[in-house]
Amino acid sequence: MDLVVPTIQTLEGLCSVQCFYRQNKKNHALGNRVGGRVCLNDSSIKVFVGQQVHFLDSGSELRKQQGFRKQRRNRIFAVSKFETFNSNGQWLNLEKNPEENLNGSGCGSSSNQAYSSRNIGEFESNNRLRKLVRNRGLEAALKYLEKMVNHGDIPDIIPCTTLIRGFCRFKKTKKATRVMEILEQSGAIPDVITYNVLISGYCKSGEIDNALNVLDRMSVAPDVVTYNTILRSLCDIGKLKQAMEVLERQLQRECYPDVFTYTILIEATCRESGVEKAMKLWDEMRSRGCKPDVVTYNVLINGICKEGRLNEAIKFLNDMTSSGCQPNVITHNIVLRSMCSTGRWMEAEKLLTDMQLKGCAPSVVTFNILINFLCRKGLLGRAIDILDKMPNYGCKPNSLSYNPVLHGFCKEKKMGQAIEYLEIMVSRGCYPDIVTYNTLLTALCKDGKVDNAVDILNQLSSKGCSPVLITYNTVIDGLSKMGKTERALRLLDEMRGKGLKPDVFTYSSLVGGLSREGKVDEAIKLFLELEGLEVKPNAITYNTVMLGLCKARKTDRAIDFLANMVSKGCKPTEVTYTILIEGIYHQGYVDEALGLLDKLCSRGVVKKKLLEQVVFKI
Repeated sequence: MDLVVPTIQTLEGLCSVQCFYRQNKKNHALGNRVGGRVCLNDSSIKVFVGQQVHFLDSGSELRKQQGFRKQRRNRIFAVSKFETFNSNGQWLNLEKNPEENLNGSGCGSSSNQAYSSRNIGEFESNNRLRKLVRNRGLEAALKYLEKMVNHGDIPDIIPCTTLIRGFCRFKKTKKATRVMEILEQSGAIPDVITYNVLISGYCKSGEIDNALNVLDRMSVAPDVVTYNTILRSLCDIGKLKQAMEVLERQLQRECYPDVFTYTILIEATCRESGVEKAMKLWDEMRSRGCKPDVVTYNVLINGICKEGRLNEAIKFLNDMTSSGCQPNVITHNIVLRSMCSTGRWMEAEKLLTDMQLKGCAPSVVTFNILINFLCRKGLLGRAIDILDKMPNYGCKPNSLSYNPVLHGFCKEKKMGQAIEYLEIMVSRGCYPDIVTYNTLLTALCKDGKVDNAVDILNQLSSKGCSPVLITYNTVIDGLSKMGKTERALRLLDEMRGKGLKPDVFTYSSLVGGLSREGKVDEAIKLFLELEGLEVKPNAITYNTVMLGLCKARKTDRAIDFLANMVSKGCKPTEVTYTILIEGIYHQGYVDEALGLLDKLCSRGVVKKKLLEQVVFKI
């Protein structure tokens, strides 16, 4: 019998059939049994037709572990020219039954035609399922999957895997689980990729226990990707001990860790247990013949730097090349950041030069590290010099390059130079981000230039930079402190209109501004709005209202506010008691004020230093 080797393509261009079996129970006219069976193992595919055995060697391809999808593409199947198979592994007769030609009769043709018809229907069902999944009709695809299985059709695992991935992407893990249940109950055999997709979905949704349950009940052997997915999830949530237990199970099942496995565990161990224990994993990794890559080195060097062992980190960096691993820009940036934070500027600049000599081009991040630390130390001149030289290295400065310089000018109250450098930034084609503007607005408000701050705020939208909550809070606080609360209240309405929800800082600024302006009743009215808006007032909010009441000689109401403050679980501060005591004194109750202060000092509620300050004022 002539043989053909087709590759049946599915939704993702992959061969979905893993194995198939058919035994024709009708006897051939000559007494020989005609049947077809394909066996798939790691070394070859055996095709049996009658008494003849053919071997199609595909072992060299199947042994290549280059990813799941490649494994699927490399699966090869053999069928007769009279028969093919559908995507779930069953025979599909597309031509006249060959047995009918061999024995010269039509005996058995009706049963074969019925069998063929059923398989054609199954093939068409799977095609429709693929289309639904391809068009991202997840809910419709799930309903159709249930319907086709109820009719006895076996679904193709490829669209089912894509369906599971789609539900997991939208955090609908219950429906993804339902797809897997249907797949398993239908008689189809999910492969390791299908299980990995579901496990990954559980891990991304924080359902690590469900992921471990799937690992325990997998009908196929888990691979290293399965374990890496679970290990990464466990390590990310700080469960290193449990991750090490999973690693032990992995080794018992003779699924050996790869460089990704060890990198995950080394990073988590550095974070939770320190570099010394991480080094044991490093040694174990190398003893197993698993060669560390640049990411593994970066993780370990980062851990060493965080422990302040910079000299060891530099040695690791210098030894990398001789160990057969070339350090990249990230490796250098890790060491550079540690050098800057410890004030080793000369070595940092030398490292920058060494990077170029080694052919490792510095990135924008490299320069930003240097600029940031120089600005923190107040060395603005050197920072600007590096910023100006960045284009010579093929690096275009971004907003993170300019922001530390602008912040440095603002910190030194050199607002003219800050605004000038903002213009230079724009002229060079680098547009400020919201952090840039927030830095500038904060400095302007602190300097009392709130009108300039309001002008900049009004221009943000036209410059393609939408203000955020902190932007409005900065300007509202500045206006409130300058006695311009009415204007601040208009900004409150404006931010609400843009869909921004005011927080306790917003209201504390406004309440404080109204209280300082003597508008205590308006301040209390705004304060009472907080409860309806589910914004919990803090000590600063209470203090500002109490200050306004005491200044208005309404100390009795201030005491009521103190009682309300305690009942709502907000702990009074030293400032709270100071406001109240001074309020009592200013209303003429000197002895009562001093007596209350003395009791508070004796109970340790306020410090004696405060007693001296209040007595001096009195």
